[in-house]
Amino acid sequence: MAWIQFIFQSAPDTADRLSDVLSECGAGAVTFQDNADQPIYEPEIGTTPLWSSTNVIALFDAESDTDNIVTMVSELLAPQSIPSYRIEAVEDKDWVREWMDNFHPISFGEKLWICPSWHQPPQADAINIMLDPGLAFGTGTHPTTALCLNWLDQADIKDKYVIDYGCGSGILAIAAALLGAKKVIGVDTDPQALEATQANAQRNGVQIDTFLPDDCPNESCDILLANILAGPLQTLAPRLASLTQPGADLVLSGILDIQAEIVSQSYQTTFTMQSPVQKGEWIRLTGQRHD
Repeated sequence: MAWIQFIFQSAPDTADRLSDVLSECGAGAVTFQDNADQPIYEPEIGTTPLWSSTNVIALFDAESDTDNIVTMVSELLAPQSIPSYRIEAVEDKDWVREWMDNFHPISFGEKLWICPSWHQPPQADAINIMLDPGLAFGTGTHPTTALCLNWLDQADIKDKYVIDYGCGSGILAIAAALLGAKKVIGVDTDPQALEATQANAQRNGVQIDTFLPDDCPNESCDILLANILAGPLQTLAPRLASLTQPGADLVLSGILDIQAEIVSQSYQTTFTMQSPVQKGEWIRLTGQRHD
């Protein structure tokens, strides 16, 4: 099926209304896109902020009458004026296949690999985490996840008790289990993340117990991994400290370089914090629990 897309340049306070109007006009899909290279790293909880210049992109069947769509949008938006726009043809592709073709195995350190489920692992004797993108919330390509995987690749995980707090797709928890951890649990606020972790754990033949935060056992672990965001990491400092035993390793990520110092300070009463490790504008903090 062939498609065309309308690309409207909108202000953030009108983007939602324009999206609703386009859906009423028969758009098959409506998406928002940054039009000003303005990243939004850490929105307030319960908010969905948009960029100061937002592209609202609406997908229509290529046989649609574009003049009629413009007329309908203008009438439904009135008295607000229709934003400037352009119309583009969209090449008909098998988008899932295209994504699959561009997702290749990735190595992290000396022995750890992330492999999509349709690829043969490049090194059969390596620690290969097999992922199904239909279930995964992450694939290891983001710098924050890569920083944690690099740490795990170099760490002594064997026979350790590991907690992955904010487990998402379970990549870090699965890596720990495959590296020899005796027990791994994953914690996340999103039940779908826990389902994804369980499905990916089953695919990789490892056992991971998953919990919502309120149900997390009050047990002290040897290694605590938390790849979240700077704000929640600061708030969670007492809770994460309570889940670690003396000498335990702490690994924090999801932190911008400009946030490193303030996050580190939140943990210094309980952990001996080390210098941050940086990848792009993201950093990883590590520490060891005081006796």
